[in-house]
Amino acid sequence: MENLNPGGSLEAKNSHFIVLDRSKPIRSDALFLSGDEVLIQHQGEQYRLRRTRNGKLILTK
Repeated sequence: MENLNPGGSLEAKNSHFIVLDRSKPIRSDALFLSGDEVLIQHQGEQYRLRRTRNGKLILTK
């Protein structure tokens, strides 16, 4: 079941989807609101995007 809430996110089975304007860049602060790690599903594979203590980004499979 999907629910579009007033904040603009689409919720489906405990996953959060945000509708984005493709013409604007995504701020990394928005990605890391809940911590220093984001899991990304891409073509059936799971990737991890991490923010280091020095502010660098590392993407691993």
